[in-house]
Amino acid sequence: MNNSANKVVVITGASSGIGEAIALHLADKPFSLVLVARRLEKINALVDRIIQQGGQAIAVKADVTRQEEVQRAIDAAVAAYQRVDVLINNAGFMAIAPLSELKTDEWDKMIDTNLKGVLYGIAAAFPVFQRQGRGHFINVASVAGIKVLAPGGVVYSATKFAVRALSEGLRQEAGKTIRTTLISPGAVESELQFGSSDAPSKQFLHEFYKQAIPADAIARAVLFAIEQPGDVDINEIVVRPTQEEF
Repeated sequence: MNNSANKVVVITGASSGIGEAIALHLADKPFSLVLVARRLEKINALVDRIIQQGGQAIAVKADVTRQEEVQRAIDAAVAAYQRVDVLINNAGFMAIAPLSELKTDEWDKMIDTNLKGVLYGIAAAFPVFQRQGRGHFINVASVAGIKVLAPGGVVYSATKFAVRALSEGLRQEAGKTIRTTLISPGAVESELQFGSSDAPSKQFLHEFYKQAIPADAIARAVLFAIEQPGDVDINEIVVRPTQEEF
């Protein structure tokens, strides 16, 4: 017996890439989806597509770097469906460049999106989960949170290492009825590869992502974690292309 029936699932970064793939994959199951992203026109179009296919979804515009907007997204989910069962902290930003380039604005954006965005999601959903007596955090990190991507990806790796540590600490503190899953993708087709402004790094990513696997691979891993019985907590899943060395 799986654990998927009638769940309310909030997905950040749902406008493209992994978030969009997760939404489309879960839309075939008995889930009510809350799609969260900055690009409202993108998630509105995705909601329309899901509804036309017989699924259930709403769109909420929010920037995960703003705590009040993340809180409003969770509040909107509760207002629409009276609860939240799963929060997928998926929104991310990657800008690869050597530390010596001193791209501090990009450092700030990665920290704000990849780390603080996850924290804001936890802050918004944790009280809901506690009131319900159940819930499931799914945090999307990276293989760069397992091994430092250097040169070039040091700050990005730092944010993803932090998400990994945060997820383990959350698992220990959340209690016996709140589950925590960390998903660490390797090279996956998404817009993540286009965030870098450093020319040599952009060329490196262009070559690296030639081995990328479809984002649906991550969506399947997410569904696997969600569908486990309530007494089973899948804590960590790493998904790489077969040929990826990093």
